[in-house]
Amino acid sequence: MRIAMISPIAWRTPPHHYGPWEQVVSLLTEGLLNAGINVTLFATADSETKAKLHAICPKGYEEDPEILPKVWECLHISEVFEHAHKFDIIHNHFDFLPLTYSKLVKTPMLTTIHGFSSPKITPVYKKYNQTVYYVSISEADRDPELNYLATIHHGIDLEHFTFNPAPEEYLLFFGRIHADKGTYEAIQIAKKCKKKLIIAGIIQDIAYFEKKVKPYINDDICYVGSADSGKRDKLLGNASALLHPINFAEPFGLSVVESFACGTPVIAFNKGSMSEIILDGKNGFLVSTIDEAVSAVKKITHINRLFCRKDAEQRFTSQRMVQDYIKVYQMILNEVKKTGVY
Repeated sequence: MRIAMISPIAWRTPPHHYGPWEQVVSLLTEGLLNAGINVTLFATADSETKAKLHAICPKGYEEDPEILPKVWECLHISEVFEHAHKFDIIHNHFDFLPLTYSKLVKTPMLTTIHGFSSPKITPVYKKYNQTVYYVSISEADRDPELNYLATIHHGIDLEHFTFNPAPEEYLLFFGRIHADKGTYEAIQIAKKCKKKLIIAGIIQDIAYFEKKVKPYINDDICYVGSADSGKRDKLLGNASALLHPINFAEPFGLSVVESFACGTPVIAFNKGSMSEIILDGKNGFLVSTIDEAVSAVKKITHINRLFCRKDAEQRFTSQRMVQDYIKVYQMILNEVKKTGVY
């Protein structure tokens, strides 16, 4: 089985700090290799992998302002399809644009839909609904007009996360600084609880940061910037709880699962995939308002941190994710063999 894995090129694969799609692609690629699958990773030239790396873009366009995104996205994607005949399956993690090449080649294509940035992009998915294969990352993030082979929750490398049974007293917000992620709401929750809050993540919306976050930063509300894997492990593990008061339908939420792996429960607004990931009252709390979140903080010691870790081990390992994708690859190859299509 020969897989062409298309990673995004916003960041390196795996990312230095932020880059959830690239992180998932990296874990899947390395896991497939360990399972004996032949994988070629199409990613930025500075990416790190044990697979064969095929690169044309020198580095992530979010890391180098000289790289014009649309130009290098086109070059990156065209490179995959110009070599499509070498592969049994093209696995696309790069949103909708590669779909527009899919009918130009005979190689079947699987697309993992990591989320819909806007309803305006769905016409592309609908056009190719009968000719490509889709996987969703949660049941909540499915479009009813699309056909899916499976839902595959993301997995993480548990070796990168340390279980901590004795955390400190602070609360943690871990994610991009944006209204969607609820940074401001996390601040209000912490203030009402009279708890220290550490905020970690890239500033995606500068105006939002300046207006809704920066004015509150003091000794008790700390912004520590973006966090690499080592810093992330310590921040998550030492927190008494992760606050995830999202204002959008979160497609998955890697930070939630990473928090579980450290033993840290999560308090999240019940939107998107949160009810699939959080077992209310067992590894965290699902809430609807700031006041409900404040009440949940007061009950956080009722959560068994070891249960959080065990749940991550049972449901969210990269090994489970890899095996789920291998099953989907086999389904595609069996269908191709049966129908003779492609």
